[in-house]
Amino acid sequence: MSTDTRAERATPPASVDATATAEPVHPALETPVVLDENARGSKIDKVVFGVSAAIALAFVAWGFLSTDTLGSASGTALDWTVKNMGWMFVVLASAFVVFVIWLAMGRFGNIPLGSDDEEPEFKTVSWIAMMFSAGMGIGLMFYGVSEPLSHFVTPPPGTGPAGNPEAVQNAMATTLFHWTLHPWAIYAVVGIAIAYGVFRKGRSQLISSAFIPIIGERRATGTAGRVIDMLAIFATLFGSAASLGLGALQIGSGVQIVAGIGEVGNGVLVGVIALLTVAFILSAVSGVAKGIQWLSNINMVLALGLAVFVFVVGPTVFMLDLIPTAVGSYFQDLAMMSARTDAAGGEGMATWLSGWTVFYWAWWLSWTPFVGMFIARISRGRTIRQFVTGVLLVPSLVSLVWFAIFGGAAIRAEQGGADLAGAATTEGQLFGLLDTMPLAGVTTIVVMILVAIFFVSGADAASIVMGTLSQRGTLEPSKGNVIFWGVVTGAVAAVMLLVGGDDALTGLQNITIVAALPFAVVMVGLAWALVKDLRDDPLMVRRRYAEAAVEKAVVYGATEHGDDFELSVRKAEQPLLTEGADAAQQEDAVTR
Repeated sequence: MSTDTRAERATPPASVDATATAEPVHPALETPVVLDENARGSKIDKVVFGVSAAIALAFVAWGFLSTDTLGSASGTALDWTVKNMGWMFVVLASAFVVFVIWLAMGRFGNIPLGSDDEEPEFKTVSWIAMMFSAGMGIGLMFYGVSEPLSHFVTPPPGTGPAGNPEAVQNAMATTLFHWTLHPWAIYAVVGIAIAYGVFRKGRSQLISSAFIPIIGERRATGTAGRVIDMLAIFATLFGSAASLGLGALQIGSGVQIVAGIGEVGNGVLVGVIALLTVAFILSAVSGVAKGIQWLSNINMVLALGLAVFVFVVGPTVFMLDLIPTAVGSYFQDLAMMSARTDAAGGEGMATWLSGWTVFYWAWWLSWTPFVGMFIARISRGRTIRQFVTGVLLVPSLVSLVWFAIFGGAAIRAEQGGADLAGAATTEGQLFGLLDTMPLAGVTTIVVMILVAIFFVSGADAASIVMGTLSQRGTLEPSKGNVIFWGVVTGAVAAVMLLVGGDDALTGLQNITIVAALPFAVVMVGLAWALVKDLRDDPLMVRRRYAEAAVEKAVVYGATEHGDDFELSVRKAEQPLLTEGADAAQQEDAVTR
């Protein structure tokens, strides 16, 4: 470890700039740098912003001017990605689950995301409550009914024909596979890396900053780091646009029902996106952050109220029965579901994967900069073990209950002859379910309000993340920057819908998968950098010193004095541990 690195990690007084020269401290005693948000400046990074904005605007122009050629290109790219790289998405998603559990259960689990004696910034109840709002708002509304119902009516390849006795269990197990441990493990990798770097190392809130352990600070702040941040921006842009597109599809379906009009076309959907984008711009310009927070809280209450309503008036006992059944089937089939690739089912499997599993893994990967930064921000002071436990279990339990209620009600209605799957579009199946229950008109409007607020707040949050990434990691990017990315996100969502043609959902899924591919490589590097960072953490250094010193002292004491000896500390004639040496060299130095 160089002297420069020690000085960089030393903690200056709170009133001193974090970039100022400080006395080096021993790596076993070092404490986090006090982050100076303005250390790298808060001005827009012209390279990151300029290149990212140019490519995004070129994509939008291509989509509006020549939708057919963009659709053809995206279809070709999708075919290549699924056939040649589908295995990578499948392997990485499961690998990240194993990785974060290993972090939590192993020697790194006690490392705090902050200083050694720092208490969690938020109480556990508040921390859990805030996680409810992260990651999956529009997705849960869109797929809460449609996914379990789709897997029930058309079982995944290899699970038997439609109507087989295990169709319900397989449908719920597959749904939970897509919405529980795997997505949140992917989010957790970025969340830990960002929280550790910001709160324990004093680094900027950039994806590139997490790569300092493997590429060095000069490269992380140079061209390589800028490329990493641009890839994070593109992932966030297309992942968020996919979510907004889903919201537009569902609102369009609701308008069709409420207004009593025929099937709405893409023109109406683009109009919905434009209207909600204007609402987002007004919220961003007004600066009424408390108002948006208030609306988000109202949204949480509405979502909870809707779930309780469906639970009470729907098949309550069936839903309760479904929870243990779904959990058991999920764990029983986990290995099989994690291994689904083209090799397991040929062309039919490839088509199914691109519409479901590979799409989901790509979607979650594209959301990691946004959700990862959010959960990192609210997790200061927690240990890695606490972080992983909360991030994996809490949202997974919420998803389990949500899908048991809405998916269970839909499956029961389908078994009773309602034909929700055949009578309604994917985005309209939730409304079809509500139409079988009392107060259908009221609940339909509630759903539209829920999705609209999720749209506005989601665009706001994603735009802030893209603004942060293009403005040197500042926690408060300029309004103009945020508005620009919000408008571009809405425009990209509209293009993705248009590319899908009559099946707009296909356009959203196809482009999301292709756009997420480069960031999948970034995620692998991020995990590598995180492990390298954690190995040099002061807590780990102290543990190595303690183990070496105590072992040597005990051997010497027992040899010279039997059981009658005590331990003391004095200056050693030779270094106990040498900087930069590996474990074998250090052990040899101790025993000499």
